[in-house]
Amino acid sequence: MPPLGAKERAELPDSAFAYIDSRGRRRLPIHDAAHVRNALARFSQVAFEDEGARDKARTRLLRASKKHGIVPIGFVSAQLQPQRKLPKGPVTFLLTDIEGSTELLGRLDDRYAPLLADVRRLMRAAVRHAGGREVDARADELFAVFERAPAAVEAALAIQRAMRANAWPGGVDVRVRIGVHHGRPTLTDTGYVGLSVHTAARICYAAHGGQIVISSAVRSAVLTSLADGISLRSLGTWRFQGLREPEDLYQVEAAELLADFPPLRSVQPGTRS
Repeated sequence: MPPLGAKERAELPDSAFAYIDSRGRRRLPIHDAAHVRNALARFSQVAFEDEGARDKARTRLLRASKKHGIVPIGFVSAQLQPQRKLPKGPVTFLLTDIEGSTELLGRLDDRYAPLLADVRRLMRAAVRHAGGREVDARADELFAVFERAPAAVEAALAIQRAMRANAWPGGVDVRVRIGVHHGRPTLTDTGYVGLSVHTAARICYAAHGGQIVISSAVRSAVLTSLADGISLRSLGTWRFQGLREPEDLYQVEAAELLADFPPLRSVQPGTRS
């Protein structure tokens, strides 16, 4: 992208910039698609005067992205909305994924989109009710974060109960796999980063539809606060590709949920040294 000349820059209105500081200096031009992409890439490098200025710039950048038809990949929608601050420090992640979504799409065709909307509605309601925040939702996945591990398990149980209670179109059996992990990630302008994010994703994808799998860190955090009728069954120690340390995994069990599943997917048995 060619640099924006001084004359051309001066001719642009204030609305063509994502950020204008208290001295009137204009940063992050967003008047065309190329500059919007550049602003998305450079956003984290800008020294904003305060969080209010950062939030306002985020909002203007998101609006410009929508105007030019640009999907802000790498920017989490919750990060771009000031009213939905994500928690820092130790947090618990909940990830969901619809099992067999490709087969469901082939079977339901144009009825799949409404089904997906219903699934997300049920999940979001469970997350909100438990006090969690939605981080991202794409394709058939939902990514949520909680300040307390028991709340994440509460949301996971609510999701699975709602999935089993709902009547799905065509009598199809719609199941979601859920993984829950506790860690201390880094919160950046582009979302959460760190091994705990990758671990949470690996745990989710190892599970089966209808199953809730949690890490040992989550087990330790919820063991003394489990509600009556909720138990944790050890699934053993497993190694995930790309992660150095093995994970002790557990299945959350309740009378109204499915309990019998095949062995975990895409993992190898592991031992602790």
